[in-house]
Amino acid sequence: MRINDVEIADTFAEVFPVCLSRLLISGRTRDWALRAAQNAVGFATSFITCSAQGGIEGPEPAEVPDKRPGVAIQIGVMNKKLLTEQLLLRIGGCVMTCPTTSVFDFMPKEERKGFVHVGKKIGFFGDGYQRLVKKYEKELVSIPRMEGDFLVEKSFGYTEGVADDFFIMADSQHSALKAAEVVISSINKIEGVVAPFPGGICASGSKVGSLNYDFLRASTNHRYCPTIASKIEGSKLPKNVKSVYEIVIMGLNVDRVKYALKVGIESATEIQGVIKIDAWNEGGKFGKYKFYLHEILGKE
Repeated sequence: MRINDVEIADTFAEVFPVCLSRLLISGRTRDWALRAAQNAVGFATSFITCSAQGGIEGPEPAEVPDKRPGVAIQIGVMNKKLLTEQLLLRIGGCVMTCPTTSVFDFMPKEERKGFVHVGKKIGFFGDGYQRLVKKYEKELVSIPRMEGDFLVEKSFGYTEGVADDFFIMADSQHSALKAAEVVISSINKIEGVVAPFPGGICASGSKVGSLNYDFLRASTNHRYCPTIASKIEGSKLPKNVKSVYEIVIMGLNVDRVKYALKVGIESATEIQGVIKIDAWNEGGKFGKYKFYLHEILGKE
């Protein structure tokens, strides 16, 4: 299959379930809300090396409870217990400390599988001076801080989201990076999905385990590394590919992520120099779902 003369591999992306929450951070200005969001999703690119996987949604929220500028983020982990721990750390350490901020649950009711009750625990920072308040039709914990009270929702919804990926292969680093940037720009227009890596782009894709070191959980995906393609067996790269980037997409449900995958792939094929689109999988041994690229793109 080809789109805009770019080869689309006849394969599937291996898709993992993710226990995630969606938060809405507000601030006096969007800049302050964004600064809090950026800190809150820091060190959250991959489950392999980080304590969580997260990102900032591109679209600005249409409605914010306190009528101030807001930014939506997602934090995903492997289970509910870890999610509680990460929300405590990231809200308490990165949002509450940021000037003028408040934080609200932003999980749609139709997506919600349950709640993690972190607001009360964060409230202990108030040292007994915190209080439960009802405001904006929500139950909030008000915590005294030096600039004024910090408002945090009492409970945050969580859902079983999903995460997948695809590879952009191009004839140069310039072409590959340009395509990846266009992909992220396209994905950032879609509500309910995020691209967790720096700028949404992963330069060092990994495989499960290691060929040479038993102590590694993951190692470089050598089959997709252009500089060693001629020196190894089993390279997945066409001869003229000089650079590859991986795009990881995480979102609230299968349909949103499927759509983002479709939009991302189609936008990548519009960039000159892109040769092939592929996807990572381990034969379906690890992911709960399989997203077949040809099916996603409307070609069985």
